[in-house]
Amino acid sequence: MHLLDSHDTVRGMESLPVQRLVPTAQLPARAHRGDAGADLCTTIDLVLEPHARVLAPTGIAVAIPHGYVGLIHPRSGLAYRQGLTVLNTPGTIDAGYRGEIRVLLYNADSGTTIRLAAGERIAQLVIVPVALPSFHEVSTLDQTDRGSGGFGSTGMTMEESARR
Repeated sequence: MHLLDSHDTVRGMESLPVQRLVPTAQLPARAHRGDAGADLCTTIDLVLEPHARVLAPTGIAVAIPHGYVGLIHPRSGLAYRQGLTVLNTPGTIDAGYRGEIRVLLYNADSGTTIRLAAGERIAQLVIVPVALPSFHEVSTLDQTDRGSGGFGSTGMTMEESARR
């Protein structure tokens, strides 16, 4: 298990190698000490019409170590104020990937065009430890209180959940 030390870093990973692929690209940066997410910025001006999506370049690549994953999350302020979100939230950056981080942005607002300037913060990168189990087939799974209930089944009776 990986625990945070007093310097807000994961033991064994004090820094993360980042390659600048575009001279104007900004390295990921946290707004405040201890923030989980480091802001990612776009390298180009972007215009997103209502309900449009775009794959925004960040101009950087990272070397995430084995046993970790990078997760791309929306910035809450942009989501609230403008309706801008990351379409495949969270986006997943596997440890073996060494290409440019690109962020799939989506304008969820039905009436407003979103304009973003090069260098603007568009998403957050969170690096977390990940379990990497092997998978094996079994004939049955252990029983739980929840069972097979999903997609809104919490609080429903077993019969209601079964009818869904």
